[in-house]
Amino acid sequence: MGRMVVTMLLLGAVMTGAAAANDAKAVAERHRWNLDDLYPSSAEFDAARKALAGRLPGLEEHRGRLSASPAAMKAALDAFFGVAKDLNRISSFAGMRSDEDTRVAATLGARQEVQQLSTEFAARTSWLAPEVLALPAGTVEKFLAAEPGLAPYRFFLLDLERQRAHTLSPAEEKLLAQAGLVAPAASSLYGVLHNADMPFPDVTLSDGTKVRLDSSAYTKYRALPNRDDRILVFREFWRVHREFERTFGVALDAQTKRDLFYARARNYDSCLAAALDGGNVPESVYRTLISEANRALPTLYRAFKLRSRLLGIPDLAYHDIYPPLVPSLKWEFPIETGERLVVDAVMPLGREYAGVVEKGFASRWMDAYPQPGKRSGAYSNGSAYDVHPYVLMNYNDDYESVSTLAHEWGHAMHSSLANAAQPYPTADYSIFVAEVASTFNEALLLKKMLGEAKTDDERLYLLGSYLEGLRGTFFRQAMFAEFELAIHEAAERGEALTGEKLSAMYGELLRRYHGHDAGVVRIDDAYTVEWAYIPHFYYNFYVYQYATSLAASTQLAREVIDGKPGARERYLGLLKAGGSRYPYELLKEAGVDLASPAPYRALEAQMNWAMDEIEKLVATKK
Repeated sequence: MGRMVVTMLLLGAVMTGAAAANDAKAVAERHRWNLDDLYPSSAEFDAARKALAGRLPGLEEHRGRLSASPAAMKAALDAFFGVAKDLNRISSFAGMRSDEDTRVAATLGARQEVQQLSTEFAARTSWLAPEVLALPAGTVEKFLAAEPGLAPYRFFLLDLERQRAHTLSPAEEKLLAQAGLVAPAASSLYGVLHNADMPFPDVTLSDGTKVRLDSSAYTKYRALPNRDDRILVFREFWRVHREFERTFGVALDAQTKRDLFYARARNYDSCLAAALDGGNVPESVYRTLISEANRALPTLYRAFKLRSRLLGIPDLAYHDIYPPLVPSLKWEFPIETGERLVVDAVMPLGREYAGVVEKGFASRWMDAYPQPGKRSGAYSNGSAYDVHPYVLMNYNDDYESVSTLAHEWGHAMHSSLANAAQPYPTADYSIFVAEVASTFNEALLLKKMLGEAKTDDERLYLLGSYLEGLRGTFFRQAMFAEFELAIHEAAERGEALTGEKLSAMYGELLRRYHGHDAGVVRIDDAYTVEWAYIPHFYYNFYVYQYATSLAASTQLAREVIDGKPGARERYLGLLKAGGSRYPYELLKEAGVDLASPAPYRALEAQMNWAMDEIEKLVATKK
């Protein structure tokens, strides 16, 4: 789709009907991402895809020649990473075009064709790692010293050596790579079912508003001030998920078995060990997180009890945990306001950083609003190394949307800085560090908003939103992490994961984390199917990093906000480092050890501070 130029016809102070229509069209385009920066037309995308497909057979020409000389090794790696870079650009275009409307068969087909290219690329380069590891000890270091052109590949090569025990023979590696043809099936099934084929219900709210209750609408209307409306929203949304419980169960069981297959094929002791080894993250980080989250549950219960008191709901239930603590506060944030707030909030990181965010908003790097068939949720895609990051949003004009905006642009700026500072082989960073950048921006936004709050109600709203963020980003993600560990351990024991069993396992955790048995938050049986709604369970131990990253970013943001000497430079250096070193080590060097209880207990203390502040505000209003 080419760029659109829209002109406005002004007649004095009156805009003609045609001009008004054009203006509305321009506004709509202003908030749709411009994928022309990747490929100006579908024809050019198709040409790039076909050209890349033609390059794939040539990759095998380097097979068996790595040991010939440092120059031969460099030629092979240049070819490998050159194709990988271009494939990421092609894949980004196909994926984002499909995400615009998941109902369109043509774009879904293009996405699937690119996935096949990715599988073929993996298969045709599956010999690379085994061949490097077959070299005599010391050869890699010798080649690195002799050929300066190998410098961008140093971390890649040494990391291969670290994973020697889990790298198979060339034939076995090729077979595993070819399994990639079917590996995405469970995730793809979930995505199409949940985003395109689900018969989401239509409901009529107490004020007569009729709503199609898809995922974006659920996120918006679950926080309605009218409790009967919330109960209706929860009941109908989860009723539909329960009707598909068996199908979602088959999909998640298949995903879990997929993870188990790869873990065993690569000789790992567990799915968790296999998932964490890619970033060299100690298992103690994962288990410390779960342990500390469970230890801190009394603090979470305190937050729920405070919510119960402030909202005047003595029998607090799961459908009551999303409304703002100041129900009467009407605070809307149109997208332009949200963008301005984010730009202003990140100013402590410097005018250059804020300027790139500003440029991204103005240059249509973002798809902002919900659309029929559009993928739900939000993400940042920084995979197009030679272009710029993109952001997908489903913006709802509320504060949660502004917070998500800051979050996703934290990711986008991480990609922008890493891509600018690093060569392609070390630009891509681990998700273990990625969520530090996003939650860091959320901390800056909170600081900005608290400073601008004009009334106690606004301050109470912000602190309440902050509490909800800690609940959702720390405790909720820790609960997800515990669930994900439990289902993978069940699969390792040979247990089948039916939809009914998954609901039972998830329900036990949901009740424990919310203090159901202690009378803190009531969890109805109907809501235990919530696991079927969570796309992150198809990302292979992804969610825990939201919680660990929040603990890390809380400390790092505090140092920048307080103006600690060198704090901003250290943080920006962390982002610019990309994937040039292991993420756990990068954070340790920044002063945060996520395998120890300290950062989690500091976050718990911050949560208690917020509740203390809320209670002070409430006391002054009496």
